[in-house]
Amino acid sequence: METRSNALRSLRGFRRLAPAEWREREERHAARLRPWTEPHLRRRSLGETHPVYDFLFDYYSHPVAKLLRWSPGADALLTGEGSAKFLSQPGYRADPEGALLDGAAFPEGRRESLRWALDFLKATAGRPAQFSCHGLHEWAMVYRSPEVRHGRVPLRLAPEALAVFVEGQTLCCSHYDAFRFFTPEARPLNRLTPEKHRQTELDQPGCLHVNMDLYKWAYKFSPWISGELTADCFELAAAAREIDMRASPYDLSDLSGLEWSPIAIETEAGREHYAQCQRDLAERGRPLRERLIAEMEAIASV
Repeated sequence: METRSNALRSLRGFRRLAPAEWREREERHAARLRPWTEPHLRRRSLGETHPVYDFLFDYYSHPVAKLLRWSPGADALLTGEGSAKFLSQPGYRADPEGALLDGAAFPEGRRESLRWALDFLKATAGRPAQFSCHGLHEWAMVYRSPEVRHGRVPLRLAPEALAVFVEGQTLCCSHYDAFRFFTPEARPLNRLTPEKHRQTELDQPGCLHVNMDLYKWAYKFSPWISGELTADCFELAAAAREIDMRASPYDLSDLSGLEWSPIAIETEAGREHYAQCQRDLAERGRPLRERLIAEMEAIASV
């Protein structure tokens, strides 16, 4: 008697990848990510930290080894010599021609989570983008607090000047995973009270963190989401994190590797600059969100 996957295979098309194609895509995937992963692994081996980039590996729970592991995405058949190595990875099964990553083999126990994520992404995509928060979340995370999140990095403003600036602004953070790190003194200043169960209701596509989190949704359903899309989302998350920290109250001038000039949101020009950065990130995020929805719908439909 045919299994569910075998029966569906007779009705659905599978992308058949020749050895030269999947090997080239696999190599290109690892090469584009090494500029982030290799320095991170080197820092970790030396006990060093980076206040900007370590976030991509510590806050997001996707191990480096898995990030570097390319996937063709659901319903792909990797053919030829060498394809058997994929059979040791979750999601793949043996096929007479090689290794098959079948969308129908997506775990039943994870389908509810997949459907929730799809509803969330669609709701976010359908909501108007907002660009008025001015990146104040990082400021709210150190407001009126003797402790800071990045203790080895100095602040650009004295604590009292920082507090006065925050108190003169309108805090309107709508993202739960940013708001939950606000200091107790800052939370009442926020116009909204984001809660985890309200994410689908509140998150919107102009939010820097919402676009950064596209990476989370890509790796959460790995390997059925393609490696190319996961890497695209990671690169967007890295770009968003750079903007996030440049607009923060931290002084990054001692960091090497990039021009870490601040986006001084305590000035009108800085706030305008940040809003334009948000628009640019949202424009980059829009097609990635659409691709995520398409790839996830393909899994959910079988």
